Amino acid sequence: DLTFVTGSHVGELIVWDALDWISQVCECNTWNPSFHTVTQQEIKLSQNQQEVSIQHLTSDAECVFAAVGKGIYVYNLQMKRVIACQRTAHDSTVLHIAKLPNRQLISCSEDGSVRIWELREKQQLPAEPVPTGFLNMWGFGRANKQAIQSAKKMQESTTSYSLELIGDLIGHSSAVQMFLYFSELGLVTCSADHLIILWKDGERESRLRSLTLFQKLEQNDDLQLRF
Repeated sequence: DLTFVTGSHVGELIVWDALDWISQVCECNTWNPSFHTVTQQEIKLSQNQQEVSIQHLTSDAECVFAAVGKGIYVYNLQMKRVIACQRTAHDSTVLHIAKLPNRQLISCSEDGSVRIWELREKQQLPAEPVPTGFLNMWGFGRANKQAIQSAKKMQESTTSYSLELIGDLIGHSSAVQMFLYFSELGLVTCSADHLIILWKDGERESRLRSLTLFQKLEQNDDLQLRF
């Protein structure tokens, strides 16, 4: 209610205060693969506006999900940093994304693919203490106990995240420009191949068919339930 986010074709993601219209956070070049290269020549060769263009944004109360070039990035509003990403989520530009329940995400691309992702937590194990050994005899390597404890607590509470591919909807032969998600009713995709495809959750539909079959058998007295 107090914040909104904008993204641009030059790769800027800005978090705004909805009351004062003041920029709270501005992220740029976070998703640029060339940003971490070694030489300036490599940066010039690999810089491409299409690689960092923010095509679409979606959000929940905790994170902003950004379609950036061919990738998908998860930006945590509280931590004010990118917590997970898939730099090459598709073979071409990601055009549309949507947040699903249970930390899932759907994306579609110019390459004709529609993919389902899941944001997973990975609890990091605390680092083992480094033995000082011989150096400690001479007074080297002594550390403040309070600093060690605080660092240990930070390591214990640190959680890493990853975007894992859990599904791939194959049916279109050209760019999937957009889709609509209707919760339990399914998904509708539209493409430049002039097709509109209606998708259903196969696992859920299988359970419903089984349930309907058992109900019909019960009605026809063909099934006797034993307890």
